[in-house]
Amino acid sequence: MLFVKYLLLSAGIAMFVIAAGILTYDAYLLIYYRRGRLYPEGTTPLPPPPAFRWRTPVALVMLAWAPLLISAGIVIVPAGMAGVRVSQTKGTLAGTLYPGVHFVTPMVERVELFNTRDQLFTTGITEDGLAKGAVKGAPLHVQAKEGLTLGLAITVRYQVDPKRLDYIEANLPQPLEKEIVPPVVATAWRELVSSYTVREVFSAKREEVRQRASEAIRKRLAADGIVVKEVMLRDIELPQEYAKGLESLLLKEQENDRMGVETEIHQKQVKVAEADAEAAKVQEVKQAEGQAAVRVLQAKGESDAMQYLLPLKEKQIQQSKLEAEARKEATVKNAEAAGEAKLIDSKAEMERRKLLAQAEAERIRLTAIADAERMRNESVILKQNPLLINKIVAERLSDKLQIMMVPADGKFFFTNDVLRGMNTANHVSQSEDAAEAPVPNDK
Repeated sequence: MLFVKYLLLSAGIAMFVIAAGILTYDAYLLIYYRRGRLYPEGTTPLPPPPAFRWRTPVALVMLAWAPLLISAGIVIVPAGMAGVRVSQTKGTLAGTLYPGVHFVTPMVERVELFNTRDQLFTTGITEDGLAKGAVKGAPLHVQAKEGLTLGLAITVRYQVDPKRLDYIEANLPQPLEKEIVPPVVATAWRELVSSYTVREVFSAKREEVRQRASEAIRKRLAADGIVVKEVMLRDIELPQEYAKGLESLLLKEQENDRMGVETEIHQKQVKVAEADAEAAKVQEVKQAEGQAAVRVLQAKGESDAMQYLLPLKEKQIQQSKLEAEARKEATVKNAEAAGEAKLIDSKAEMERRKLLAQAEAERIRLTAIADAERMRNESVILKQNPLLINKIVAERLSDKLQIMMVPADGKFFFTNDVLRGMNTANHVSQSEDAAEAPVPNDK
């Protein structure tokens, strides 16, 4: 809506500017025509003078008032503010305009804005002034009952009632923070403090004075549409001579109060000591009575316990005898069972060893048969292939020897000679073995 307002305002101003431009341009052409500068010299026939267009600018001016009036009728109340309509013919109108967009009658009504946030009226040195070393305002001077002048540093936090803005605008002087609030606050404090002494205002009834002043200020300003939220009495400035006398008097009163408190403390300490002694006496008597009663109960309990203790002891002795006999029988049975177990273990061990010996004999017999069979097979193979002996010997001599298989058909003379030599050696070794072998006895 704010964009629309400024757009209409810009449109109206633009129409005024365009109308003024048209009139200026036409006037410029007419002036040049009359001076003969608009057309070159010697131009015949001379053209008619340019027309002065006054209707178009007038129409634009008339149209320009429409967006301007519409934009003037759009009023925007910002946050923290409130407004009231004031008519040129009817005066202040009822109703409050809260933050937002509102429409009023252009040229007839206007909007007066009021601050609806919390405001402060302060007298005397503020905390901000103390931090900066400056004084914001003088304290409020009032007279006490004795006629002495006091300086009060007060702060009143208030707010304008938005519902009564029409009444405030129509009846109260403006601005409120200067014309209404200061006089009302000062009058309330001066009327109230005059009925109290300086000492009562300073210390004894300070909170009472503040509350009564707060009520009086709240009632008076509420009638004018101002809501008072808090009245604070921050500081009191005493006359110098009275301050000195009051300080000494307060010191004496404090000393008197201290002595009274100490006296009460001593009296209470004496009473406490007496009470402690009486309590100790009663406690000792109670303890003695309690100890005697405990001893009586203990003796009675021991006598009662002996009646049940003897049968219990007899039963324990019988139980011990039975347990000893049971342990003896258990020991004998355990010994017999252990002997039988050892006999069974020895028989089982003998049987196991016997089975192991038979298994070992069977294994040796089977191994011997297998070795004999293997030797017979090897002798048959060696008789059929005598050269396998040389190959086996060559393989076991060293892993650095390389064996080469060559044909035995006589084409390689070197190979044939080697093979013949090896065959001759084999025949010789076989004949020697045959000669050394024993001759079987036919008998």
